[in-house]
Amino acid sequence: MAGITIRKAVEADFTEVLEMIKALAAFEGHDGEVTNSVEQMRAEQEHFRCVVAEADGAIVGMALWFFYYESWVGRILFLNDMWIKEEYRNKGIGSELMQKIFDAAKEERCKMVRCQVYSWNTPALELYKKLGAAIDPLNNCDFTVES
Repeated sequence: MAGITIRKAVEADFTEVLEMIKALAAFEGHDGEVTNSVEQMRAEQEHFRCVVAEADGAIVGMALWFFYYESWVGRILFLNDMWIKEEYRNKGIGSELMQKIFDAAKEERCKMVRCQVYSWNTPALELYKKLGAAIDPLNNCDFTVES
């Protein structure tokens, strides 16, 4: 989509990122369960990475991840949350955010990108399948990272 910029999130973005995390939680049936705060995100920002999608100077999407080590595979990038505001969906932003995630995984020498998605979240499952995910019965979506 023309006019979309994907960039690293900065502290000034945390309020909007947190609002998107809350919107995702509500979408997943967990409205009101998010206990995180902007202050906590600031204090703990070394534990996660985040990129935002901007259109016309406004943040319209985000992806937040962290790294972990799995004994069978090695270093993994775990996509914890991805959210795109409804009016900006189906415009290629999800694919652009995922490309940034794949780039980060390569830079960090990860062997895999993993996320989990509810079986009823058809749009997310379709995106992940289109991008090459192997999806197991527990709805882990695994992407092999090419070095």
